[in-house]
Amino acid sequence: MSENQDVVVIGGGAIGCAIAYYLAKAGVSVTLLERGELGSEASGASAGMLAPLSEAHEPGPFLDLMLASLRLYPELLAELAESAPGVEVEHEHIGVLRVATSPLERQELERRYQWQKTIGQDGVWLAGSEARELEPNLSPAVQGAVLSANEEQVNSKRLVEALAVAAQSLGAKFLANTAVLGLATGNAGKITAVRTTDETYSAGHFVLAAGPWTGKITGWLGFPLATKPFRGQMLALGGLSAPLQHIVWGTKGYLTPKRNGIIYAGTTVEDVGFRRNTTARGLNGIRRAATALVPALQEATVISSWAGLRPASADGLPILGRLAAWENVSLACGHFRNGILLTPITGKLMAQLITDGRAEADLGPFSPGRFPA
Repeated sequence: MSENQDVVVIGGGAIGCAIAYYLAKAGVSVTLLERGELGSEASGASAGMLAPLSEAHEPGPFLDLMLASLRLYPELLAELAESAPGVEVEHEHIGVLRVATSPLERQELERRYQWQKTIGQDGVWLAGSEARELEPNLSPAVQGAVLSANEEQVNSKRLVEALAVAAQSLGAKFLANTAVLGLATGNAGKITAVRTTDETYSAGHFVLAAGPWTGKITGWLGFPLATKPFRGQMLALGGLSAPLQHIVWGTKGYLTPKRNGIIYAGTTVEDVGFRRNTTARGLNGIRRAATALVPALQEATVISSWAGLRPASADGLPILGRLAAWENVSLACGHFRNGILLTPITGKLMAQLITDGRAEADLGPFSPGRFPA
């Protein structure tokens, strides 16, 4: 027995859910398949920062993509508030304070500040004393900072939930705990169906958005794409008497204050395969980095700890577009640390590519074709 759908999306993180939502908005019949629970991998482990200036090291297509995605968030969140009114995404214009605690860090921060000004980003340079006026908990070691007031955050788990609810309200079908076991292919360079633990699903188009597991699926198609997992460990800390008002970003870690008074502290970047466990070494390193930024966190209580597997491409850029030699296969993976930030733009552009044959923005720099078959 099989079910026919226009599009099957494999992967139920923020990226897969966003693609399903934008496709459903366009009137496409879509089924999403997720091997575990929705948002249970990298999306659910994310701190939820929407901070493009923290991730890009220079101007270029990657930064342009992140800034375009940030500009899409107000429209998307308004739609989700209407379509998924029971899900509070906890969107906040909190701003990011990037700090330097040594002369070398200050020199690098000043360099970033200067090139960001050339592309119209309105950050504000602060002396160490000015930064501590904004955030009295900051370490005396802070020598300078840049305040980017327009950067934001969301609750990443709630974002996935809202996207799923909204997509389903438009007719999309979501199947959790449904692992893809194999693909059926035709003679004309097309996938005809996917086999799962319970069912076979046919479709006209297939989107592979399975994070670091995407490469395994493309391997079945003769294209073993590198979508390497990098473990990121996190801590939730409580008990700071004067809560932080901004995300604080240092060279060795960051602090993200949440509405309930808890601070998310992160993170590690570990090449350990698909091991998602936390380690004493990793969590202790996060605690040291957090204390270096805000010494009062030495006395903070550890509320919880967790880890996620970020999906990285070989060159650190997302992989977005059609898979060569396969007429009806598209990829949306390799977002690394920026999956939540890039959720709206990825969903919108991939839906356009599938429905119209082209996207409104140039996806050339992110094409799967940049990697050899």
